[in-house]
Amino acid sequence: MTVAADASEQESWFHRNQQRIAPWLFLAPGMLFFLVYVIIPVFQSFNLSLYEWDGLGAAEYVGFRNYEDLYWEWVDRDAFYISMKNNLIWLILYLAAIPAGLFIALFLNQTVWGIRLYKSLFFFPFVISQVVVGLVFTWFYDPTFGLLNEFLGFFGLGPVNVLGDERFVTYGIIFAGLWPQTAYCMILYLTGLNAVDPEQIEAGRLDGAKGWKMLWHIIIPQLRPATFIAFVVTIIGALRSFDLISIMTQGGPFGSSRVLAYYMFEVALSEYGFRMGYGAAIAVILFLIMLCFIAYFLWSMYREEKGR
Repeated sequence: MTVAADASEQESWFHRNQQRIAPWLFLAPGMLFFLVYVIIPVFQSFNLSLYEWDGLGAAEYVGFRNYEDLYWEWVDRDAFYISMKNNLIWLILYLAAIPAGLFIALFLNQTVWGIRLYKSLFFFPFVISQVVVGLVFTWFYDPTFGLLNEFLGFFGLGPVNVLGDERFVTYGIIFAGLWPQTAYCMILYLTGLNAVDPEQIEAGRLDGAKGWKMLWHIIIPQLRPATFIAFVVTIIGALRSFDLISIMTQGGPFGSSRVLAYYMFEVALSEYGFRMGYGAAIAVILFLIMLCFIAYFLWSMYREEKGR
């Protein structure tokens, strides 16, 4: 009787709490993977940044010396300074993908002839690999047979070696990255436009709102969730840019197109380095920069939701 009563009591407890337990059971695998592959490596990277290690021998504790070396590289305007400056340029110009994606989405959110074909063409950059994008734009910029210089030739302008000129190389790579990033923002806004309340649109028309007024006061406020995601994804994409630089220039010419992610690879894993602790210090700084931006957007979103 006692065993049966205990079983009945346990069964009733689970039955009473299963709605509260079920979400945690579903979240548990994802939280476990996030802990193992994100949270723990963050702390391991910070710990590794306090050592001098070549990846094979014994690690030597050096404290914050790796960070001091980065500071002096910043002061002397050496590789770390160039990488930070290029990341800032990436961050500013990469945000152009957000308004570009919005206007393309507004164009595609119409019922006109051939709109499915247009959607496929604009969607195409999103599904191809970054490696393919890098190769395509490398051929496009080629000073001997590239389409860019063929186009400039029609106007009597001489060939421009975009990827071989320190003044243009970073901007050329960013332009290549904007192609797929704009397509991604376009998809986010197309999804958001499907959730726009048609009654508010109709009410705006009755009040005389049209064109820019309709867009600014009625449509864009309803696209805030899509805009938030677009900002976060675009900023993270700008800060962790690596693929295109590796394919198109490998950090050249003379290291002028380096960013933090590629510089971290150079000093830690390429033939130039095997300085794991130094690379980990760069990774920590990059993580802190990302964390500041993401925390700001999350805080802004929280205040907005709390104010409703």
